[in-house]
Amino acid sequence: MSKTLFRKGGLGLTAYLDNSATTKPTKSAIAAFENACQTAWGNPSSLHSKGLEAKRVVDEARKSVCEMLSCDAKNIYFSPSGTAANNTAVLGSVNEKNKALKKIVTTAIEHPSVSKCMDALEEKGFEIIRLKPDKNGVITSEQFYNAIDEKTALVSLMAVNNETGSILPFEEIKKIVKNKKSNALVHIDAVQAFGKIPVRASYADMITASAHKIHALKGAGFLYIANNVKIKPRLLGGGQENGLFSGTENVPSIAAFGEAVKESKDIQSHLKTVAELNGYLRKKLSEIDGIRFNSPENALPYILNISLDGIPSQVSVNALSNAGIYVSAGSACSKGHRSETLVSMGLDSARIDTAIRISLSRYTVKEELDLLCDGIKNTLEIIK
Repeated sequence: MSKTLFRKGGLGLTAYLDNSATTKPTKSAIAAFENACQTAWGNPSSLHSKGLEAKRVVDEARKSVCEMLSCDAKNIYFSPSGTAANNTAVLGSVNEKNKALKKIVTTAIEHPSVSKCMDALEEKGFEIIRLKPDKNGVITSEQFYNAIDEKTALVSLMAVNNETGSILPFEEIKKIVKNKKSNALVHIDAVQAFGKIPVRASYADMITASAHKIHALKGAGFLYIANNVKIKPRLLGGGQENGLFSGTENVPSIAAFGEAVKESKDIQSHLKTVAELNGYLRKKLSEIDGIRFNSPENALPYILNISLDGIPSQVSVNALSNAGIYVSAGSACSKGHRSETLVSMGLDSARIDTAIRISLSRYTVKEELDLLCDGIKNTLEIIK
């Protein structure tokens, strides 16, 4: 794909730096989507040739996901979204009638598709332990070790925080559960991690991800479920995806997802590219007065959270948008609400209310970052 993917706009140069909210689909993903619409438009549950053709497209995409996770095809279930996958994983894996396992360990910085499930389970009598990060956004493996015990039914955590990019110790949780002699299931929300850092099936009993975060289209996600783990479906109907996600599969979006996964497989090379961009951006921003960094140094380089002293988040977002620079005031799924992540980190209200999230992709170029820095300078000079 051309490196000018996001730079040419009708009014000149633009900078799309909101990739944690959604990514622009690649040409290959769009081609896969269009091909599925034109040639594999049958219902994959139908037993005639058109249905079987659609099923082959879905199976091919499932194979791509399996190769990335190092698992078998039978362990991957396509969902309508990352939210649907997270809801199914969390709510479908706990047994409300089992009084011996009434504890769930999670974090205070989860995406709403997980945190709201926790709220619902708490109302039903579950004890929810929400581990908090330190002032740098870090949650340690020791915190999980101390929280998990024989009463724990589920441990659910995001691999990468969607607002600061902090990386949680998701690779270690299964080992901790085993060491504590707990029967807890482990769920990893890998929506911001899948295709960006290595995520393996061996890390968890359940893993979730979303297509439109890795340059595919909206309308598809997946849930990985390990062997011998039983999940109750949240969507009831025709029994598609082995009964977990009833409703006719979105074949075109799944096809695009599979193609995007193939294009994401060179994870280390892409990570190196984005890390260099992140370092370049941090250096340039550190030279501007009135900026404070909220993302830890060892955060996933795809995400950088900063605060602009004295300028409300939405004012900054609007000013930058008017200049053709697109960032966000935080999670796109928490519009209008103060960041739970930054609150949990213990940051003061002034810093929280002036925070913006900059999120890169492997197609970001330095010219976009230069444009962003110039835009931030102008915003600080004009508004302050």
